Amino acid sequence: MASQDTDTTRTDQLTFQDPVERYPSISPPEDQQPEPGSQQDLTPAADLGEFSYRGTGRLTGRKALVTGGDSGIGAAVAIAFAREGADVAITYLPAEEEDAREVERIITETGRKAALLPGDLTDAEFCAEVVDRAVSALGGLDILVNNAGKQIATESIEEITDEQLESTYQANILAMFRLVKASLKHLQPGSAIINTTSVQAYQPSPTLLDYASTKAAINNFTKGLAQQLAPQGIRVNAVAPGPIWTPLQPSGGQMPEQLPEFGQSVPLGRAGQPTELAPAYVFLASPESSYVLGETLNVNGGSPTP
Repeated sequence: MASQDTDTTRTDQLTFQDPVERYPSISPPEDQQPEPGSQQDLTPAADLGEFSYRGTGRLTGRKALVTGGDSGIGAAVAIAFAREGADVAITYLPAEEEDAREVERIITETGRKAALLPGDLTDAEFCAEVVDRAVSALGGLDILVNNAGKQIATESIEEITDEQLESTYQANILAMFRLVKASLKHLQPGSAIINTTSVQAYQPSPTLLDYASTKAAINNFTKGLAQQLAPQGIRVNAVAPGPIWTPLQPSGGQMPEQLPEFGQSVPLGRAGQPTELAPAYVFLASPESSYVLGETLNVNGGSPTP
């Protein structure tokens, strides 16, 4: 994975700045990557926070599992957690090994422990055992971030094959059920579960019917699970990204002709960068949000949501 930003003078997330101007409006080429996409081949490059996220010790001593942590939002969250003092395990597809190794490098250079857990979350057996692997590698677990997802744009419902429909649901929502079930025996009071949903749960694109419907399900799952686990002192919340520039978009997540204007329709006028999501996850993982349960934080550039 290529470095996201070699300008070490860039201001960090704590610097007072104009959100319109923090990052430029991008105009990606119509070129498509093969699924699942590669961070190192992303054009233009995205900011994962390697040079722009400054930690303040908010997660010191914590142990986190982040699914889909090799690139995009998951990688930015993993890096931010490490900068905040957490050890981090990430899941990813075997084809994404090179991207995962780069995230591992950043985490370890931060001084935290990193654990790489390749596998396919559409496989129920992998979901059942990967949590134990994370616990073994990190020495425990108190943060679960269900972030990995599948997004394939199609012109019509008739083009959505049964294989695509089933794999999208397996990756996006069924894996969350399985990972939570596997995690509960390890999570102590004070632990946090954070699910990645989407603005698509509220404003579904006609080309993303299967993906958008899974994100609506995640919102509902989050609110119900939060109530169920609250008496155990385990908080469950979600983050709903808007148009964030990640490998998910050019590897089938958007129609090619829509890529040059990606993210330009939101009130801020630009797509978001993965590192701009990270503070929301840090807040929901930290004790600062002790009275926040069943919440969905929308990080979407200003698009109105319920």
